[in-house]
Amino acid sequence: MQLYLIRHAQSENNALYARTGSFDERNSDPGLSEVGQVQARLLARFLKQEDPSAETDEYDAFNRRGFGITHIYCSLLLRSIETALAVSSSLNIPAIADWDLHEWGGVFEIIGEDREYRGLPGPNRAFFEKYYPTLKLPDSLGEEGWWDRPHEPRHEAFIRAGRFLEVLLAQHGGSEDNVALVTHAGFYHSLLTEITGLPLDPDNERWLTGILFAMNNAAISRISFLERGTIMVYLNRVDFLPRELIT
Repeated sequence: MQLYLIRHAQSENNALYARTGSFDERNSDPGLSEVGQVQARLLARFLKQEDPSAETDEYDAFNRRGFGITHIYCSLLLRSIETALAVSSSLNIPAIADWDLHEWGGVFEIIGEDREYRGLPGPNRAFFEKYYPTLKLPDSLGEEGWWDRPHEPRHEAFIRAGRFLEVLLAQHGGSEDNVALVTHAGFYHSLLTEITGLPLDPDNERWLTGILFAMNNAAISRISFLERGTIMVYLNRVDFLPRELIT
């Protein structure tokens, strides 16, 4: 299996922070900004490119021959969905929403001077079917909001990432599948922590590890799961974006 970890394109909250240096007016579930929509289109175009005759090494480590994506998974957060659907439309492959791919915390608002994090319901099945009709939803998603629980403590994201990794390897490990996960910076960090076996540090409240895996908007990271081992082929690739669109 070739695994492509893709961070969502720039969200409205990302753009807000770039302008103000603050999340004080953040949206609990933002869509893509105008810049993010352009990034998503360029990402989709890049992933579609193919050149079977390109000269490259045995592993095609820079994907000169193309990506050959066979599966696309995304979270149920709008910025991930909108990025994934741009790719889905370009490649003519369905985008499948997964419960476990969401960003740290889930859907929440920050209230009061004490900055309390309070969970929100999030959209329900009727919302997604109306606004994102091509998205393949979990069968168990009903008319209650998909989140509808308290803010997720950060350490639980690493447990969630480990659970997702087990399912991913059970479904695609040992295959020739090329799997794209359109996810979030926090989940990306959590998943790479699980893949690399880094120990958690309970005293590091922000990242819970001694190392941070950073990722730009719309960036691609590639990991090869092979019989002889796991290879980090590249991380945080954004060479398909013009410089002014790297965020």
